[in-house]
Amino acid sequence: MSQFPSIEELPPPAEFGAELVASLDALPDRRTASLRQLRRTFSGRLKHAAAAYVMAVAWKVLENEPYRWIAYELIYHHRAAFRSLDRVQLEALGRGINSWDTVDSFGRTLSGPAWRDGIIIDEPVHAWAGSADRWWRRAALVSTVALNMRSQGGRGDVDRTLAVCRLLVADKDDMVIKAMSWALRMLVDHDPAAVTAFLNEHQDRLAARVKREVTNKLRTGYKNP
Repeated sequence: MSQFPSIEELPPPAEFGAELVASLDALPDRRTASLRQLRRTFSGRLKHAAAAYVMAVAWKVLENEPYRWIAYELIYHHRAAFRSLDRVQLEALGRGINSWDTVDSFGRTLSGPAWRDGIIIDEPVHAWAGSADRWWRRAALVSTVALNMRSQGGRGDVDRTLAVCRLLVADKDDMVIKAMSWALRMLVDHDPAAVTAFLNEHQDRLAARVKREVTNKLRTGYKNP
């Protein structure tokens, strides 16, 4: 017999989500590793649940802002729920991103992988790059990380990465500048020549931090050798 309850045995999703939040609150060890281990336990219980059920649970968890990233991971680690995403759902799930950690969790866990896997097309990411909100502009760049991070299934995508970088090449916001550096440095591992050409083409517009850190990565393999 399966160790996981059947769909019929699961409580209503709001109740399941509240149970997860209460369990997270009760953990004596508040480090990320401990929180994630508990999330894995609950993901195991959701293994056979329908996508709509998992999405409802995630929305309940998302009501508790400190656990936003937990909600994102619940979706990402349930294949059917993750594959059910679309632009409207993603942008709703990203509503309220307002710090480097919330943006990076959204970009690395949901939007970037969804883009990588063809769940969304380029247009939404390009639209975020044109947003008046600094955090959505950062999200556009962070979304490219999943295209290029091998440990996250990235296989290297020069065209899509550099298209977003071009849209934000002159942005002076510090959060965007840092994400620009990150996006280009991740691409170095796949196509250093393309990154070098991009630096040369836009050297008069790129922030000094981007040029320094990416050049260091090209020369030494490290952001700050």
